[in-house]
Amino acid sequence: MVGETNVRDSFQFALEFFHVMWPQALGMGLCLSVVLLIIWLYHHNLFPKVIPTRFNRQRREVCFMPDGATEPLFVPWESLSAWVVQAQGASQYGVIRQYGMGMGFEHEGELVRVEFQCGSLQLAISNWEAVRGYMEYELNDLSTLQDPLGLQEPGDPPHEGFHTFRNARAGLHRRLRDKEVGRIYAFFWYVYHVMTLWTLPNRLVEWEIKRIAKVGRRALPPAMQAWSEPLPPEQWAKPSSELLRLSAKVKALIKRYPRTPITEIYAEVYRNEPKPPRSA
Repeated sequence: MVGETNVRDSFQFALEFFHVMWPQALGMGLCLSVVLLIIWLYHHNLFPKVIPTRFNRQRREVCFMPDGATEPLFVPWESLSAWVVQAQGASQYGVIRQYGMGMGFEHEGELVRVEFQCGSLQLAISNWEAVRGYMEYELNDLSTLQDPLGLQEPGDPPHEGFHTFRNARAGLHRRLRDKEVGRIYAFFWYVYHVMTLWTLPNRLVEWEIKRIAKVGRRALPPAMQAWSEPLPPEQWAKPSSELLRLSAKVKALIKRYPRTPITEIYAEVYRNEPKPPRSA
């Protein structure tokens, strides 16, 4: 009887708590949705106003278009600085942490930079690794990245969308027929995609891409257009011997300690580098 009473009291408390809190939860959800919609609209309205930073692997250069500038600035890739920041503070809700990633260079005594917030420290590092991977590895198109995953078929658009889900599901069925995966794996594959609203995220991506195309982008300056033109292979810039030497050390350490975070690998490589002599 005591156990039944406790269960009944707990159920009654949960029911009363739900009736008290659901209007507040609904209001907070609506407010959060409005805030996210405003942020989304703000960033979409930047497309016809802002020229994004561009990376040219053939020239091994980066192009910045600072606010208010009339001509772009070109900087060698290996002279670019990048950083990841982490900040934390206390509030009535507890400790709040913020992360960000930035890159830039010094121009006429001023730092020209691009910075943006990230959801976590790992994501901030991953953003830089994506840029570095594009500039340093010989992956010349999107299909080279997507083909090993079976997400890109001939004739598909280069962006993600409904075709990405369709190809992933077809690949799952093929692996299931070939006994590369079992039925339990396939079951949880479907559970995961049902929980993530099936194809709705893919269709939202397609809708957003169409909207961006409709809004349009700011036209590139003539100097940037000329800079973006492809070069013959014999004119492609080569990495410096210093970068090749350090990259070889990084690869050797990764092979030796594959589970070590990349930040610690870099720190170990630079820790063993000879220190430059101090000026008198």
